[in-house]
Amino acid sequence: MADVSKNLKVYTTYGPKSAKGTKPAIVAKMIEKAKRPLFVVGSDVLEEKLLACAQTIAKKGIPVAATGHSIKGFIDEEGVDAKYINIHSLGTFLCDPKWDGLDDNGCYDLIILLGHKKYYINQVLSGLKNFSDLKTINIGRHYTQNATMSFGNTTPEVHLEALDELIDNL
Repeated sequence: MADVSKNLKVYTTYGPKSAKGTKPAIVAKMIEKAKRPLFVVGSDVLEEKLLACAQTIAKKGIPVAATGHSIKGFIDEEGVDAKYINIHSLGTFLCDPKWDGLDDNGCYDLIILLGHKKYYINQVLSGLKNFSDLKTINIGRHYTQNATMSFGNTTPEVHLEALDELIDNL
């Protein structure tokens, strides 16, 4: 079992409210309980092994918001509902409780993030943390303090092991 709930404060600054460390099994349960989850992937997801994990997660029926040029990894993938959107626009839309979502079926209640630059996504998450009630989970390789929950800082090998465990639990 990959323990990615440790090593949380390295390379980050402290604030009054930081993300809790989480494990893959807990993330899987939260995804299963969510009414409207959204899987937000960034351009770092295009690394071959990471992309395979992301596609498998998306095939579990979770809609994908592809940011940056990550849409390349999902365009021709069968069984994946992926739409392109700019991450800053998405952050703004997610703060609006009247937004109908990317598919016009209503607001999302859980945001799962993977493949983003830490310094970039942390700013978007800061807006979501302060101006919405959304739960956000970073399943990326680096601890992201402005998410509700986050994996800790890990090596690429341990990170892939954690993603495989998450997939197995979905």
